Formats: sequence, structure tokens, C-alpha cells
Amino acid sequence: MLKGLLRALYAYAVLGALSVGVAVAGDCTAPITSDEALGGEDARYAAQTSGDFGALERLIGDDLVYIHASALVDSKTSYIESQRSGTVRYRVMKRSNVTVRTYGCVAIITGQGIFDVTVKGQDRSVELLFHSIWAKRDSGVQFISWQATLMPAKQ
Repeated sequence: MLKGLLRALYAYAVLGALSVGVAVAGDCTAPITSDEALGGEDARYAAQTSGDFGALERLIGDDLVYIHASALVDSKTSYIESQRSGTVRYRVMKRSNVTVRTYGCVAIITGQGIFDVTVKGQDRSVELLFHSIWAKRDSGVQFISWQATLMPAKQ
């Protein structure tokens, strides 16, 4: 079952990379490396768990499409505002089983994550499969897309 989910997630990531590659082609400044993408992801996790909204504003591209495991879709503005308002607070963000693929100035990070989050005052621990897409731009690497799927309950 996990193989099937990973295969589906990979297919979505490739389709996303192809569409994002066209969308940001004019914004490319140089090829992105795996280390740059992972560094950006680490910086995003640190900014989110510490409430550093200035860092989030710089790290997140204006063209962000953030698809939560719940199917809620956020833009850059709504994603940051949900955290700034306190509606959503990320407490712990950990990833594992990560693969990074690069396509010119775009990188796709695929993996598993365990996120401890408070949503509308309710604490949750969420285990996900995800892909995170980063683009290298004049201003540095920027987070431009996220898609997550809840992991099935362990039996």
C-alpha cells in the first residue's frame, strides 16, 4: 500500500514539476542543488516553528500553491496569515525518507513527515507523505508548492 501511495505522490510531483518548470522558467537564475532545496526546507521549518514571519515572507514565493492533506488550498498570503493569526501553529516538523530531484532551477523534495500542529486550539500529530517544490530565483531559493497525503493508520 505504501508503494502505491509513493508511486502516486511521485506522479503528482513530476506533473507539478513540469507545470512549475513552465511557470517559473523566466524566474530561473541558475540550477538549484539538492542541498539548496533541503536548506530552504530546513529554514522554512525553523521559521514556522518559531513564528518568524519575516523569514517566511522571504522564503515563500508569491506563486505558492499549498495543498494540505485535508484538501484545503492556501496561497502565500492565506498560508502565512493562518499562522500569524494563531489559527495554525506548527510546533514540531520532522521529515524522513527524503528524495530530492532537480530539474534546472526547480527541485522536488519527496518524503515522509511527522508534524505536531495546533489547529484552532486542538493539538494534532500528523504523519504525511509529501512533496515540496523549490525554485532558485534572484532572491534565493523559494518554496512554491506543497502537496500532502495522510499516511494510512498503522495496523
